[in-house]
Amino acid sequence: MQLADFDFELPEDRIALRPVSPRDSARMLLVAPGRPLEDLSVADLPAQLRAGDVLVLNDTKVIPARLKGRRVREASNVAVEATLHKRLSPSRWTAFMKPGKKLAPGDRVQFGEMQDRACLLGALDATVVDKGEGGEVTLAFDLAGSDLDSAISERGAMPLPPYIAAKRGEDEQDRADYQTVYADEEGSVAAPTAGLHFTPSLLERLQAMGVTLQFVTLHVGAGTFLPVKTENLSEHRMHAEYGEVDAATADALNAARAAGGRIVCVGTTSLRLLESAAGEDGVIRPFAAETSIFITPGYRFRAADGLMTNFHLPRSTLFMLVSAFAGAQAMRAAYAHAIARGYRFYSYGDASLLWRADA
Repeated sequence: MQLADFDFELPEDRIALRPVSPRDSARMLLVAPGRPLEDLSVADLPAQLRAGDVLVLNDTKVIPARLKGRRVREASNVAVEATLHKRLSPSRWTAFMKPGKKLAPGDRVQFGEMQDRACLLGALDATVVDKGEGGEVTLAFDLAGSDLDSAISERGAMPLPPYIAAKRGEDEQDRADYQTVYADEEGSVAAPTAGLHFTPSLLERLQAMGVTLQFVTLHVGAGTFLPVKTENLSEHRMHAEYGEVDAATADALNAARAAGGRIVCVGTTSLRLLESAAGEDGVIRPFAAETSIFITPGYRFRAADGLMTNFHLPRSTLFMLVSAFAGAQAMRAAYAHAIARGYRFYSYGDASLLWRADA
């Protein structure tokens, strides 16, 4: 398969810069085998599910992972910006940095405005210890553990996706908007955006009708925003992300499926994690590791029956994933419909509910 197979034209005005309110008033396009496309809203989700079904939600919590600072050398200092990517230890993170070419191992970076330093237990300073081939920089911070977490929370900004950040700055409202209502496990530098549509009342309605909620954790890395650079998809390598499915959750999902319930993943992160945890026999097993699973058309799904997800970038791995799940032809038709009907795209945009093509 070629990258061009997953291209499409998207008008600029379809990119959502703010979410709708309330969250569950967002539109939702139903895509199901053998049925016409149907325009719904997220609030209609309970009517599309039945008692015994399971919603799988990613409870990762976004940290304010975008940090501005200055590279300091004896002769000069240069403004830099870091988007934290993956935690390596209590004091070390990998990060994507701009301008990366201005950095070298051994450089010192001071994050935050100088006049803010009195607010912290210690300065949020780091040393560049390595530069990777993929553009990542490894930072060793002077602080560690909870002290480092507190400093990042105070100094950092929510890491809005590039297609939003290029059009407006991050503000205090994003601290709430760019977080699911059930976020619990800190570690993501990007939101699992399908989950942004849920409200406490919608979750209560689903549970009241007999839909079970199960939570897994996959910490989304900044690599989710990187473009695919190889025309031949067999040459593309996904960035690894850490995820966990505990034994109780795995058992509950297997039991629900055995009883005839359907497993519906909220977001591609939940789906990728369950597919990583499932064996060839379809049994979901406990999982606590990194996954770099890359799902393209032709993949045989093992765990998920349904997928609720937002509308994704052209030529992206996520558009490839939904094309694999619901069928490439069906998704091209669905995206053309969504564009024509004015659906809002990307992280703060509308949703789709997809049922698996080969189910």
